[in-house]
Amino acid sequence: MRDLRSIALSAYGPSILSAVGTGAITPVIVLSARHLGAGVNLAAFMVALLGIGQLAGDIPAGALAARIGERAALIGACALEAIGMAGSALAPNVATLAASIFVLGLSASIFGLARQAYLTEAVPIGLRARALSTLGGVNRIGLFFGPFIGAAVVARWGISAAYVVGVCSSASAFLLLLVVPDITAGHRAEQLKEKHHRSVASVLLEHRRTLRTIGVGVLFVSSTRACRTAIVPLWAEAIGLDATHTSLVFGISGAIDMLLFYPGGRVMDRYGRIWVVLPSMLILGLGMILLPLTSSFFWITAVAVVLGFGNGIGSGVVMTLGADASPAQDRVQFLSGWRLMSDTGNAAGPALISVLTTVIPLAGAAVAMGGVALVGAGWLRVWVPRVDPLSRQSLDRLRRGRRSSPDL
Repeated sequence: MRDLRSIALSAYGPSILSAVGTGAITPVIVLSARHLGAGVNLAAFMVALLGIGQLAGDIPAGALAARIGERAALIGACALEAIGMAGSALAPNVATLAASIFVLGLSASIFGLARQAYLTEAVPIGLRARALSTLGGVNRIGLFFGPFIGAAVVARWGISAAYVVGVCSSASAFLLLLVVPDITAGHRAEQLKEKHHRSVASVLLEHRRTLRTIGVGVLFVSSTRACRTAIVPLWAEAIGLDATHTSLVFGISGAIDMLLFYPGGRVMDRYGRIWVVLPSMLILGLGMILLPLTSSFFWITAVAVVLGFGNGIGSGVVMTLGADASPAQDRVQFLSGWRLMSDTGNAAGPALISVLTTVIPLAGAAVAMGGVALVGAGWLRVWVPRVDPLSRQSLDRLRRGRRSSPDL
């Protein structure tokens, strides 16, 4: 039985390197577009292209990983990411920058799917939640420190230097994957014996009940988390905080978020997934409802810490639920559909805030999104099994999308 220490470099090294690169370039995408002559709306759309690329790549990523294996897909994703970073750095016009950013979104979808499937295969089920929560945690760590590294190089060499950090990160992850042991080699050998690979559509159709039940819960989780990253800066601006104080609020919340991934995973492994996903959603919902009551730096920071706590304990829960629900055969095809639902929620959350703020004040939108989180908590309480996560009966129930019995 593997423990997390024995696979840490293989499992998490490439992820944190890739996340550092993404963190370094995300704050400067808008600036790059503006420097190339884009208007404000088009520059904002450049950031959205990352998410659009991920959505577009989720289903093809499943088909690709099923054909060539998780490790090969990871290596290919790193190479594709390096190309996208280099294209962004050298872009002579907005169209080239847009194409490069879209490529980065595609690479992120392949990398994320392959890494989730890779870890699901590599670790025993008793460590699954901790393994996937740690994966979410190292991504948060990379995204937290990446902007600081990017800011340092941009200050010295200009905007394009941030993308050079991204190229170096992607290349380093690529090289690391070439030299570390393949921790899923045995599973891949079994896959190669299969002469026929099922299509993503057929696998998702077979498991449509799971996607209609727990999958819908994942939409709630992802949209609520994405709303948090949008609503806090908007409310900070609404109460008159400047950019420096807004960044500080977000940084403190992010630090709390970043520190809590392992305890949440441990609770899920020991007591069951519901004991993390339900409190996480309730805390996020409560935090959003409380946000409009704040009117100073101290109180918005306090609420942001609550939101960071709720988000942090739920690190990896979407991936863990997906891993639990996935079949042993055709796993990557199923997970591609699962990630499509998750990424759809990530895109839908901020879009819903945008729609709501056209008809009601920002405070009302925050309360409404808090209500969405509470509805999501209720939905997840019904559909996520509340039994021993090691129980085969529990996993079978999860895959069939059945309700959890009250006495479980």
